[in-house]
Amino acid sequence: MIKMPRQAREKSDSATYHIMLRGINRQQIFEEAEDCEKFIEILQHYQAVSEYKVYAYCLMGNHVHLLMEFGKEDIAQAMKRISTKYVY
Repeated sequence: MIKMPRQAREKSDSATYHIMLRGINRQQIFEEAEDCEKFIEILQHYQAVSEYKVYAYCLMGNHVHLLMEFGKEDIAQAMKRISTKYVY
């Protein structure tokens, strides 16, 4: 089976996106309430750096839904910052 590369993300005119982050093999990423609080702190911290707006979020046990508008920083770079910081 030949795997094709992922199709490039279409840029939104509004710069608003529904983002979903999921644990590897759908593993839990939030074990305790403190984990959720830490993730939200990270989102707030990087808002100043990346200049994005968070309109809504839903933190589930094994994934996250975010509705975000991106500012000066590229969506990929901003999400890399957030997810890397949370993992560490």
